[in-house]
Order: sequence, then C-alpha cells, then structure tokens
Amino acid sequence: MPRAAIFDMDGTLLDSVDLHALAWHEAMQQFGHDVSFEQVRSQIGKGGDKLIPVFLSADEQRDHGKAMEEWRGIRFKTEYLPLVRPFSAVPDLLGRVRAAGTKVAIASSANKDELDKYLDIAGIVDLVDVTASSEDAEQSKPAPDIFEVVLEKLGIAGAEAVAIGDTPYDASAAGKAGIMTIGVLSGGFTEVSLRAAGCVEVYPGPAALFARFEACLLAT
Repeated sequence: MPRAAIFDMDGTLLDSVDLHALAWHEAMQQFGHDVSFEQVRSQIGKGGDKLIPVFLSADEQRDHGKAMEEWRGIRFKTEYLPLVRPFSAVPDLLGRVRAAGTKVAIASSANKDELDKYLDIAGIVDLVDVTASSEDAEQSKPAPDIFEVVLEKLGIAGAEAVAIGDTPYDASAAGKAGIMTIGVLSGGFTEVSLRAAGCVEVYPGPAALFARFEACLLAT
C-alpha cells in the first residue's frame, strides 16, 4: 500500500477545466492572439510558464507574457472561480484514503491563493496533509518539480506514492519523479492519451475511484 496519494486539483477533484480554458482564451484574445478555446483547452493542466510558450513567441513573451498571465488570473478569480464546483464523492474518496492510513497531498499548478480556495470549495481542508502550489515549483507540469516538492515535504520516495490526475501532463510529471499515476477522465482527456503518458489505471472520475477503491492502486 502506498504511503501517500498525491492529487491534482483542476479536472481531477474540481470541475474547472473549461473555466480555466475560457479565462486563458479571453486573455489570448485580449492581447491580440488568435487562439481558439479548443487549442487552449488542450494545454490546461500546465502552468502558465509552460502554456504561454505554446502560443507566444519569445519576443511576445518578453513584451506582454507576464501582463497576460496576470490579466488571466484576475479574470479567472472574478468571473469563473465562483462557478467552480467539486466532482461528486471527493471528500469520500480522500477520507477513504486517510482511513487506509495513507497520507493525502495536493500538487496543483494553481497559485497558493487559488489553491486555498479550491480546498474550501472541495470541502477537503481537513483531509489534506501536504499541499504544493505553483509558487513551490520552479517549473510547472509536465516538469516533475511540484511532485518532488511534495515528496520532500512528506519525507518519502517516489515509489512510495501514487499520483492521481486528469491530464497527460500529470502522468508525465509524476513519472519523472518516480511516481505511478492513476488517471481520471473527468478533465476531458482520453484514456488512450492518459495511458500513453504513463497512467497505469484509468477511472471515469473521483466517484468511480471511490467506488472501486479496494481494487485500485491506492489499496494494493
């Protein structure tokens, strides 16, 4: 049995991927970039440091990359954060993990303020042992930094943890830190893409993972 379960937030525990994509899409348009909602959505799960270079040249990043990311942050906080809701059975799942004697950690590309609000929205403030946000990592997913921070905080090796995420970027980042990953389809990525990135198990969402807990990687 693993010593820790490391959860992503957006798209894994919270139904927020489309809302993030909208904020980024609007930010791109605000700063003159013809980037579609679908193009942006395919990159959600990365932090801004990895998402912005997909669409902006080096010169554009130097000119207004930081300003665009700040605009997106304000837009998301004011327009979309109030609309974020948790997926079903999230507290049940994390409670079940803790009942098994496994630590619960969060590794999110959100900033610390957003992450604090997410924990409250999901109703899991008292169920989480360790958190790491974008401020804790030099590079965001798919770089392994944030998982390495969590492992250090927990005082364990990658092989002693299991990650749970909804994007190929979660699985890729976790794999680089030596962590096996359970994928969930709740963020909109396909099972094929999740398994190709390294997920060893895939479930429809948190409720399905909770329902099949005894047979999943978290219990073996």
